[in-house]
Amino acid sequence: MLLIQCPYCGVERPELEFHCGGEAHIARPEDPSTQTDQQWAEFLYMRTNTKGIYAERWRHIHGCGRFFNAVRDTVSDKFLKIYKAGEPMPDLSSLEKEAGQ
Repeated sequence: MLLIQCPYCGVERPELEFHCGGEAHIARPEDPSTQTDQQWAEFLYMRTNTKGIYAERWRHIHGCGRFFNAVRDTVSDKFLKIYKAGEPMPDLSSLEKEAGQ
């Protein structure tokens, strides 16, 4: 079982208290009315789904209920960095070096 530390509550809890919301840092279109059906499909459904270091959006559903971001190694399931929503994504290449990849 994974243990995740919520950056807002400061508590470390089992992953069952959290929900993964997929890839982090996905920007919504500035003017949705100008998007074609193909562009909407890509925005809604197409994700990177990287094997290795990956930035994800999580929610502490059975705690404070807040969203946050995490950089996780999808091969080992190890969390490399957890940070609040709205903060910039850390440099993934430096985290890869720390993880030994």
